[in-house]
Amino acid sequence: MRLKCYSAPSMAEAMALIRQELGDDAVIVSTQRAAGDGGIRITAAIEVPDNDGDLRTALAEEFGQARAAEDDPRVVEVEAALSYHGVPVRLADRILTLVHSAETEALDGVGACAAALDAIFPFAPLPERKSPRPFLICGPPGVGKTISVAKLAARARLSNRPVGVISADSVRAGAMAQLAAFTRILEVDLKRARGPESLRALVEDSVGVHDLVFIDSPGINPFSRHDTAFLKELIEAADVEPILVLAAGIDPMEGAEAGESFAKVGATRLLATRLDMARRLGGILAAADQGQLMFSEVTISPHVANGLIPIHPQSLARLILPRPSRETRPAAPVSTSAVGETDAAVPSVAEAAR
Repeated sequence: MRLKCYSAPSMAEAMALIRQELGDDAVIVSTQRAAGDGGIRITAAIEVPDNDGDLRTALAEEFGQARAAEDDPRVVEVEAALSYHGVPVRLADRILTLVHSAETEALDGVGACAAALDAIFPFAPLPERKSPRPFLICGPPGVGKTISVAKLAARARLSNRPVGVISADSVRAGAMAQLAAFTRILEVDLKRARGPESLRALVEDSVGVHDLVFIDSPGINPFSRHDTAFLKELIEAADVEPILVLAAGIDPMEGAEAGESFAKVGATRLLATRLDMARRLGGILAAADQGQLMFSEVTISPHVANGLIPIHPQSLARLILPRPSRETRPAAPVSTSAVGETDAAVPSVAEAAR
């Protein structure tokens, strides 16, 4: 069995390359959208005469086949956790393959899982000091975009950075008033954009005035052409970087489709909210994978002044796997209590992010 990977701008071009080199008998093993340029990556296989191996054997040799490594306790531990979180099978298989092939057996399940996540996902927290481009916070309705803008602005203010906030949400009733309540307390400049051209002018006016600028956008239905077209107009009107906000706990299939939809209009990073109310993280993993998005921050508290932390492979692995004190219950939720206080779970997540 001979395996080979092909990359091309489109499915048709990739298939043409496969037929040209391997012929019509080639078997398509896997397909995925390439990162960055939106091209296609296909793994194809062809039987080679006098080869006793079958497709399963060839795949095991090529990819490690973590599922065949039943004697690796790390694989068993991570597989159980991924199943609990509802991680899609293909993504789970890739993670398990990398867990099994971790360079050193000295790594425990968390360490091996972190190494696998680092190999699959890019991690790029938003800058806390200065950025040449404003960040447009986008996502479906009700995922916490406005509170995320307020948290980002508060973090900048606590670092004594000049920060500006723009509301481009002219759809939701009370959106401007809600954001104004936060920015007034923070003493942050708040402007209102009434459409793409208005947003362009406000972004141009912010150049050289603010170190960081965050833009709140209306809730977008990722499956509505009208909604995504409007979001694309906002993004293209000014030189902004779109950041997708999704609530942790989203259904994995819905998350994957939403991640892909927002990536098509330009989203580059994923900010996951409401980890204090989510038990399963398969949806945000699927969204980042399908949309080829970078993980940036997560929110673990509803409070504006805290609870926004960068995420990295080690802390994500700790969220996915059971904690040492709760080995019988995978991925216990991070919860918050009264105003200004958190229970014992929250500090462990915050500690993991440092």
